[in-house]
Amino acid sequence: MIRKRLAARRARRTAVVDQHMTLAEHLTELRSRIIKCLIAIAICGTITFAFYGSILDVLTEPYQDICESEKVTCTGQLVITDPLEGFTTRMKVAGYGGLALALPVVLWQVWQFVTPGLYPNERRYALPFVLSSLALFCLGAYIAYWTFPRALEFLVTVGGDVQPLFGPAKYLSLITLMMLGFGLGFEFPILLVFLQLAGIVEPQQLASMRRFAIVGIVILVAVVTPSGDPYSLFALSIPMMLFYELSILIGRIVRRRREKAAA
Repeated sequence: MIRKRLAARRARRTAVVDQHMTLAEHLTELRSRIIKCLIAIAICGTITFAFYGSILDVLTEPYQDICESEKVTCTGQLVITDPLEGFTTRMKVAGYGGLALALPVVLWQVWQFVTPGLYPNERRYALPFVLSSLALFCLGAYIAYWTFPRALEFLVTVGGDVQPLFGPAKYLSLITLMMLGFGLGFEFPILLVFLQLAGIVEPQQLASMRRFAIVGIVILVAVVTPSGDPYSLFALSIPMMLFYELSILIGRIVRRRREKAAA
């Protein structure tokens, strides 16, 4: 009972504050949350920098897998041709890893910034929003890692009878960008659900634009995917199409609840 009263007071106090916030105050809050996100990314990037050796072993496994197959002849070892390449590569991996590890903090800060634009009963979705976003990002990154050996094998064999000899900068940039791209792509339903919660789009509008959305998803994935291979294209575009339909279903459920609450 006491917790409910405290939650009600906080909700009323937040509503009052949100109604009287000026543009300058919103910009100040945005700056504060961006700074918190950057601090979290820096801390997580330092942790990734310290464990770079173990992370390198995991990221080079797809390269070693194709070298163990009979289709490609290679050593499975990355080769450095620039004295600075090792350090710059480690810094890049630390940056990407820091962003991935700090994702819960970043998502929480994003939710806290957009919360004033939602109804009080919709602000309780904060924890489900963060958890679902984190789970979808991890799922997308895993699928990218799982399909990367096939994509890499295609990219190598399509060039004919050649022996691959990769440098760490380009190889690690490719696989990390693939994982980040898939992870962000799997956030697609979260974005659509949020747009429906904010009243920017309606489920009927998304349903009527289904054909255009499918074509747009395929084109977007083909352009954004770093490797450009067919395996990555299908591995990302098909889940995004399914997520599109799922977001429409969730939007209809949320709209029905709103109508019942208003009635």
